[in-house]
Amino acid sequence: MFSITVRDHVMVAHSFRGEVFGPAQRLHGATFVVDATFRRTDLDEDNIVVDIGKATEELGAVLSDLNYRNLDDEPVFKGINTSTEYLAKVIADRLADAVHAGRLGEGARGLEGIAVSLKESHVAWASYERAL
Repeated sequence: MFSITVRDHVMVAHSFRGEVFGPAQRLHGATFVVDATFRRTDLDEDNIVVDIGKATEELGAVLSDLNYRNLDDEPVFKGINTSTEYLAKVIADRLADAVHAGRLGEGARGLEGIAVSLKESHVAWASYERAL
């Protein structure tokens, strides 16, 4: 399996519901380093997984919709605990939508999977992987 990974970051504010979250039930900020990995069994006709430039641009576009936002105020997240795991899925699903819409180029239609990791720190992160 071949893969490429592109990286960006996003800064959000949010709060959680439930005692399991302790002090994070209060409004707080988080800065995540975001890695998006694109996978396929065989390289495309140009011998690449996907255009790295387009993948980087699309990750940036997906993150721009979240960046510097209080997620508690966003209608799409109303009533949802926007955990690191959940946000990894949201980002992966939005990248998958971009692949299906052709925004990563025709060669990207051969991608088989996307994995997104959100790193909260150098010692803690969460990931979500999905098929295409």
